[in-house]
Amino acid sequence: MAQFDYTARTKADTLQKGTLTASSRAAALSSLTEQGLTPVLVKPSRTSTGLNMDLFKKGGKVKLKDKVIFSRQLATMVNAGVPIVQALTILREQASDSKRMQAALQDATKRVEAGGTLADALGQHPDIFSNVYVNMVKAGEAGGILDQVLERLATQQEKDAEIVGKVKGAMTYPAVIGVVTVVAFFFIMTVIVPKLSAIFDSLGGKLPIYTRILLGVSNFMTHSWYILVAVTIALVVGYTRFHHTARGKRIVDHILVKSPIIGPIIIKVNVARFARTFGSLLSSGISVIEALNATKSALNNMVFQESLTKIAEAVKNGKSISEPLRDSKLFPLIVAQMSQVGEETGKLDEILLKIAEFYEREVDSVIAGISSIIEPLIIIVLGAMIGLIAVSVFGPLASLNNTVQSFAPLHWLV
Repeated sequence: MAQFDYTARTKADTLQKGTLTASSRAAALSSLTEQGLTPVLVKPSRTSTGLNMDLFKKGGKVKLKDKVIFSRQLATMVNAGVPIVQALTILREQASDSKRMQAALQDATKRVEAGGTLADALGQHPDIFSNVYVNMVKAGEAGGILDQVLERLATQQEKDAEIVGKVKGAMTYPAVIGVVTVVAFFFIMTVIVPKLSAIFDSLGGKLPIYTRILLGVSNFMTHSWYILVAVTIALVVGYTRFHHTARGKRIVDHILVKSPIIGPIIIKVNVARFARTFGSLLSSGISVIEALNATKSALNNMVFQESLTKIAEAVKNGKSISEPLRDSKLFPLIVAQMSQVGEETGKLDEILLKIAEFYEREVDSVIAGISSIIEPLIIIVLGAMIGLIAVSVFGPLASLNNTVQSFAPLHWLV
């Protein structure tokens, strides 16, 4: 028996922290669920293991590539009949690029040598091996198909990373252009415009309202820039703290799901991730309710997490998976319809994986479409900004120049 520190969400939507004793991390998760709590974080207590768990956090974050390689190589070794302890030892020696992965595999090797299961050993490192990963390994060990499960895990991780990479790639270009635009605007307003302001003051005359506004903004940015910096820092810190609360994350996730451009991408990404993770868990022999609860932890959007909680409750009360999916406003109708077909034919796991492939292609299509729209929109915004500054600055200059020229003949007469 070991002690585990946990953070869980109560039915009143408050966070509860504590320590409990269980035979494994999976048993600790089950105990919390039986108490009506939703686990957020469960990790071995330092005092119970006698180990300094901070040692496993050194060496930086474990890359997804390292976990994929580990899964595929371990699958190959298990399929070839290599004992788990020997396979873990070999993989630990090969993971020289990641000290954190090495430390985790060394600890896992010792636990397996002491008689523990591979799933429980990997479950001691939730920062590297997710709840979904551990549950699938546990099912693979119980069903004697560990090598197949590990191959599925590697494929699932690669697909998930591919989707996330495409979304980030689509957002990189507008993000870079946005930063360059802000820097250029700040430079123009604090360096160029103040010099032109001095020219306007020397020439005199009444300036148009839009020019006066531009000069006022420039003056504020030049002499009170520290206020802008302080407000920006306050907004970033405030948003970060707000987003780290349960209520704040729910509000932000709800806004993102309902937003016109980002919303459809978030929905398709989460539907694809749900279908692939849920289908992989079912194909590994995990029960529907356990698979739903594990899949929930694989989704980052709290709106989808809460929807899966309701779906799991409905299934627990005797409904088929397709019924609550049909009632949900998040999942497209086709997901419920195809799930019903899968239930009737006994091939729900295969149907779910086909749904995942379909929505992964949909994500590719949406991202490609948005990428083709973003570029002209950015050009329009930049053109409008430059045009506004040009009209505000050079319009009055041209007007003043015409005024000076009109009085030039009178000067020669005098």
